[in-house]
Amino acid sequence: MSEESAAERLKEYSPGEEPELDRGPLEQWAAKMISNPERAYKAMFYTATVFFLVTTLFPFYWLLMVALTRQGNLQNIVFVPGSFDPALLAEGDITMGINFLAFVEVFTTVPFHRYIFNSFVIASVTTVIVIVVASLAGYVFGRLRFKFKGPLLLLVLIVSFFPPAAFFIPLNQLFNTNVDILRPVLTDGSLYNTPYAMLIPFSALFMPLSIFILTTFYSQIPDGLEDAARVEGTTRVGALFRVIAPLSAPGVATAGVLTFIAVYNEYFFSSLMTDGREHNWAPLVEGILRYQGQHEVLFNLMAAASIAGVIPVALLVVVAQEKIVSGLTSGALKE
Repeated sequence: MSEESAAERLKEYSPGEEPELDRGPLEQWAAKMISNPERAYKAMFYTATVFFLVTTLFPFYWLLMVALTRQGNLQNIVFVPGSFDPALLAEGDITMGINFLAFVEVFTTVPFHRYIFNSFVIASVTTVIVIVVASLAGYVFGRLRFKFKGPLLLLVLIVSFFPPAAFFIPLNQLFNTNVDILRPVLTDGSLYNTPYAMLIPFSALFMPLSIFILTTFYSQIPDGLEDAARVEGTTRVGALFRVIAPLSAPGVATAGVLTFIAVYNEYFFSSLMTDGREHNWAPLVEGILRYQGQHEVLFNLMAAASIAGVIPVALLVVVAQEKIVSGLTSGALKE
């Protein structure tokens, strides 16, 4: 192309308009994204959201499909592409092997409600203990000045790095020892097969994280609010639970929810500190494993039990999420 023809071609466009180039589909898409960044951000956001939802919800979808399928038809689950058996419809089975009573059978075959109750009670009591003790520690580390404050926080952090399995052997020996002073309260004088064998280690294992969370939130409360409460005659502990903790509701809710979920789903210590029977405070996972027999494994009931066990945690997360959002948007603090 000569210089004169190129100059004539450029004259055809207005000063603010770029000449149209021969681009492929990918180059055109990249040019549109560069010229309109908001469109690129929305595309990336929706792509990441869809990917997250698919990877997160697919296990629950699969559990639901297994739970609704009859035990004899698990090899021909009709909800999976390519595995549908037309003979099911030819035989006049309208439900195509779906068993809607699986969520009832989980409570009649095994007293699964007792296992849920055990995990819920242990998780609730542990959460209360952790929040109370971590609030006191968070107040001390976040609002007071004293010697060796940094090394003590570092020690708490170091303890939190130890794997839970490292504490099992000494705790197991301790809780299986018959103590005479405990005989009036416990039958054999040991903590084995009692909720105390789980409450004590759980409270210690999940305490460091809550301490760090509450220390961060309590240190951000203005001193004037606590001083005003102290002038009214409130003690430090009273100011903590009447002023500082309510104003740090997002932190308290976060620490409580994380502790509850971790204890509710815990299996390692619970399975080793109990014999697996529901009346001996066996946890939720022990109840799910009860559907695994010597000659048969009821996979559909195990899936239904897993879904039933997740419901309390899901409800708690929904309620706690609203509390956290309301706490964050309640207004700024002014000294």
